[in-house]
Amino acid sequence: MSIGTLLLGDPSPSLRWRAARELEGANDEDAEVIAWRTEIDRSPALVALVAQLDAADDWYVAGFLLCQLAYLGYRGPATAAAVEKIFDAQQSDGSWSIPPSGPGPIDGPRFITMHTAVPLRGIAATGFAADPRTERAYEWLVGARLEDGSWPAGPKADLGRPGAPGPPEKEYRRLTRGLGCRSATTGAVACLAMHPERRRSDVARIGVDHLLARETRDASTLGREVSRLVGLEPAMGQVTFHATFDLAFLLDLASRCGVSSQDRRVHDLVDYLETLRGPYGLWQHPAHPQLAGWLSLDLESSRRRLEDGDWIGNEEPATFPPYMRGSHRY
Repeated sequence: MSIGTLLLGDPSPSLRWRAARELEGANDEDAEVIAWRTEIDRSPALVALVAQLDAADDWYVAGFLLCQLAYLGYRGPATAAAVEKIFDAQQSDGSWSIPPSGPGPIDGPRFITMHTAVPLRGIAATGFAADPRTERAYEWLVGARLEDGSWPAGPKADLGRPGAPGPPEKEYRRLTRGLGCRSATTGAVACLAMHPERRRSDVARIGVDHLLARETRDASTLGREVSRLVGLEPAMGQVTFHATFDLAFLLDLASRCGVSSQDRRVHDLVDYLETLRGPYGLWQHPAHPQLAGWLSLDLESSRRRLEDGDWIGNEEPATFPPYMRGSHRY
């Protein structure tokens, strides 16, 4: 029995609908798909998320709520209204950077990359990637890259002076081979992966290349992003929004950005994930057993997208040294 067939019996209409379309080849005219679509928009989980979105007065919070709604298959009118509210907070340069507080000139950069990446990802995920205001945000994101194609976390508040280099990234979120921040680079690539054209651009692939350089195998964090999108774990942090290294999310981004299954790093990652399959071919979420279906959908969909990938990186293996932990005081 295929994974898709197993997931069609899941209690979640969102999971059934996505499994039918992504794994079983169903289209929007199928009777069951039509019934599940109606059930999705009326489900308590979606109704609660829409209520949170309507009440959100923070474009950062609203951005990730849009990501959740898109992931769960919501197609109602609430997203368009929320997108307009987020655009109302957009700055003239296309970003959603922190504006300077108080009088006086700006002393150096005042942005955090994730402040733009989170709302931009939500806007693109809900179908507004081609909006000119969205494209302006993408251009800002591309312009915020460092010289090696990675993204900095972004100086906070008054850190940094004009012409002076920014502070080095913290060791626990530093890229293995890059100058930038792993969390910020993950967030930026997640935005690019939602764009129909930019997802296969050199900008996106260089970003994925930086993320793939960290070849660690930690099963305990597998599916962290899935658990946040489904709502079982909170989406917290700004600079540290993607501090957790989630192999399922990495494979998702690589597959969306056109990386081939023949890329050595991706091939090795898929081989490792195969060793984690549980009964009936499903993957078990390490913290939330009820997410086995969602995690299996994500991983299986990623694997299938890899078949259409046409890009292979040529980086040699890199050993990732764990960051040094301070000694205990007691």
